[in-house]
Formats: sequence, structure tokens, C-alpha cells
Amino acid sequence: MSLQTRIPLVPVLPDSAPFTSEQRAWLNGFFAAILSADQAAPTALSAGDAAALLPELPATPAAEADDGAPWHDPAMPLAERMALAEGRPLARRMMAAMAQQDCGQCGYVCETYAKALASGGETKLNLCAPGGKETLRMLKQLSGEGAAPAAEAPAPAAPVAAPAPVEAGRGTRENPGEVTFLGRSRLNRDGSEKETWHIEFDLEGSGIDYVAGDSFGVFPVNDPDLVASVLAALHAPADFPIADKTLAEVLAREVCLKSAPDALFTLISYLVGGERKAKARALAAGEDPDGDAGTLDVLAALEKFPGIRPDPEALVECLEPLQPRLYSISSSPVATPGRLTLTVDAVRYDQSGRTRLGVASTFLGGRIAPGTRMKAYIQKAHGFALPADLSKDVIMVGPGTGIAPFRSFLHERRATAAPGRNWLFFGHQRRDTDFFYEEELAELSTCGTLTRLDTAWSRDGASKVYVQDRIREAGPELWAWLSGGAHFYICGDAKRMAKDVEAALTAVAAEHGGLSAEAAARFIAELKAAGRYQADVY
Repeated sequence: MSLQTRIPLVPVLPDSAPFTSEQRAWLNGFFAAILSADQAAPTALSAGDAAALLPELPATPAAEADDGAPWHDPAMPLAERMALAEGRPLARRMMAAMAQQDCGQCGYVCETYAKALASGGETKLNLCAPGGKETLRMLKQLSGEGAAPAAEAPAPAAPVAAPAPVEAGRGTRENPGEVTFLGRSRLNRDGSEKETWHIEFDLEGSGIDYVAGDSFGVFPVNDPDLVASVLAALHAPADFPIADKTLAEVLAREVCLKSAPDALFTLISYLVGGERKAKARALAAGEDPDGDAGTLDVLAALEKFPGIRPDPEALVECLEPLQPRLYSISSSPVATPGRLTLTVDAVRYDQSGRTRLGVASTFLGGRIAPGTRMKAYIQKAHGFALPADLSKDVIMVGPGTGIAPFRSFLHERRATAAPGRNWLFFGHQRRDTDFFYEEELAELSTCGTLTRLDTAWSRDGASKVYVQDRIREAGPELWAWLSGGAHFYICGDAKRMAKDVEAALTAVAAEHGGLSAEAAARFIAELKAAGRYQADVY
């Protein structure tokens, strides 16, 4: 129930007022407490009137006070983000169209990618992999408004005396290094419903350096069976020439075969007639005439319109580039120099009578052979790193493959003899089959590196238990750690788990810190602003 509904006879701030949600809540509560309740009707205060009261507000962290990006929440639907950005400059609306994960897959974070697009410094609209087709459509719509005003464009960089040697940037997305794939071992035991792999690489000669908290970018290859099926649907030979490559090579290594892009449906609409033309045009416009648009990858799109024979080169031009994929690194360069590991769920699922595959996860989890040299790079972490003060305590929440960076953290803390305590929350489906790195964690506990381990198994009991439930149960001690200066980290699903964990932590602050709901929310915001609440979500 909203504050306006509960106390309808006092002035309230409209949602459009230029304040954070915490500031609005405080002000509305303030008005409810001091103003009489016998007014005839609710009154909306002006921003100027409300602003005059702001000096009495508790300090708001700078990151939260910046009303330039109130939509920067990966759990918020696109429509809500765009509504919040309405009327803002082009760069801000473009930022709202991003997936809000700051994952770095595009080579930027959400804000800098948006600024680069708005200023014309970047022309590729399809780099936001987590945002997918939804983000791409919105960016296309926004880009049609024209270039950003001059005031939005960043100042030109000062010229340098000489360009840096290419080798200096080795190991980046633009200039990847070459690593050796060493092998894989399955982390799940027999009977698990999941397929999760511990992946190892040798970095020798790659020029790649990383620190705990960074991510690893890999350049995958499409499944050869899928490539063969697309060739069959095209009625085209594998060796059809595309520039200096063959069609099969381009389909395998250069284009994305996952979600069918709008441009593909536009091409198809030129090759069919009647009702099929109308459907293709509707799909190209983002509509869903048959209720199956969300299931259409490139192969399914071609099979939906059987008998077409598009020119292979025209088809390739319609497809999006195959983007690299990022994974949280699960090793420590201090503990195992020259080696790098990942923790990867192999994505396989059945849809419309066909098994669909995660392109990179199944490439790493099955198709690439040990000893293979492959291109890769490091994506430096944006606000996700161990505290510089080794004496600080660390709380980590990483269910499933979200344990990856925290395995890195724990090995790093052990290798550096960090005196701070370490607490890990880990969860998965079943203890007997899905307890990743169980022996390692036991050894880390024995040697004193892992101070406390709380686990949650969602399929082992009559009711499901998740990491957020364990957080609430551990409330008193968790609050003691946080109030004593501990740093809090979370890694995993952005839309559900991370949101639920933050809600649980806010409840802990309220219950065990004796805070009001508003003060508890403000406490979490202050942790974030101080760099003591960091997230690696996807």
C-alpha cells in the first residue's frame, strides 16, 4: 500500500519529484508526522518546497543522490526504465535501454556505452548482449532521433605524441591474447540435473594479466550441427564463398545464430507473399503474430518460412556478429600464477522439438579439445574487488556458478595471508550432487581461511531453501559483521536472486540494527556508495 493511500489527507511528493526513493519516503513520513490530518485533500508539494527541507535529511550517498540514472537496476523491466528516462538527454535514455548489468561484454559499462553511441564515438548498436533484441530495438529507435547535442558529447581527447604499441594493450577485447585450453572436469556428481564444469587455461605467452574479481572473455564457435542445419535450411553449399571465407566458416565463427534479428525477417518478407509476408513484416516490427517470436533462433526462423532460398551473402549481412562471452574468473593469480579457471554451467534446453545450446558454455564444456589455442581477453572488474585493507572481513553470497569469483577471493586471501575473516553463503539444488568445490572449501575451513560457510539446498527438503533464507537466519551475526566494517559481495542472477538477497539484507539491518524500513534501505545504499556492497550479476 502506498503512503498516499495510507495517509490520504497530508501533502505527498509525486513520484516525478527529483529525489531518490529514500528521500521521498523520508519527506512523506516527515509531512505525515507534523502536519494536521484534517486537510480537505492531498496536496502535491513542489520540488522547490521539498528541497528546502533536504538539509534535515540524513546524508544520501553520492551514487544514490545522482538522479541521472534512477533506472540503473538490472531487475527493472525496460518499459519502466524508459519511463524513468523520459525527457532526459539522449545519452541517458540510451543508458536506460541497456541491461543495467555493467557486465563489460560490450567493452564499456552501460553509461559509457550509451555516451559513446550518443556522441557518435561508437556506431554498433548491438553490443549489449544481456539486453538482446529488446535493447537493440530501443537503441535503433533512439538513434533515429539523431546525434546527441554538442553539450552531451565528451570533450575530444588531447592528442598524444605517439600511439602506444599494440602489444601494450594485449589481452583486451580489441587485441586478445592466445591462451591454451587445458581441460575440464565436471563439478556435479551423478544424478544432478545440471552440467557444470571447472575449466582450466594456461596463460603462458598470452600477455594476459588479471586480478581477483576480473572476468574472462572467450570467443566461441557455433555448434557444427547447428551450422549444418542452417546450411540445409538455406539450400546452400558449405563452401559458398563469402569474401575470402566460406559460408560454413562465417556461420561457425562470425555470426550469431541465436535470436533471429529483425533484419532477417525483413529479408524474408521480400521473398514470400500473402499471409507469410504479413507475418514476416510483423516479426520484423517486433510483433508476435503466432505467439512464437521468443523461440525463433536463426534456424527456427528459416524453418518457419520453408522453401525460401535467400542469397547466402544477403542472409549473412542480416545476422548479428557473434559476440564474445564473459565469465567470472574462479582462480587467483597470486595462488596459481600463469593459470586461470572458470566455473561454467553448460546451457542445454529443449524448445520446439529441438535441443538448444548455449554457444560458449557448450563450446567450453564439450566441443573444444585440450591443448587447443584460442583467443581470449580480460575484462577488468568495475567496482568488484577485494578490499585493499586485508584486515577487513568479507561476506560472499554466490549460489551455483556464482561461487566462481569467491573461489578466487578465498584462494587470494589465503595466498596473501589476509587476516580478515571470510564468510561464504553457497546454495544449489542438492547437497549430494551439486556441492561445488566441497573438498576445497573444507580444506579452506580447516586452515582457517574460510571462517564460516552457510549452505542452502533448494531440492533436498519439503520446502525450498535459498541463500536469502540463510541470510535472514544468520541475522544477528551478519549484522555484527556488517556493523563492524565487513564488505558484502554477491554474484549470480540479477533479476531474482540478487534482488531477494538485497531484500533479505535490508530486513536484517532493520531487525537486528534497530532501523526503520527507510533507514535500513539507506544503510544498504550507503554500503554501496562506500564500496562495501559490490555485485557481479548477470
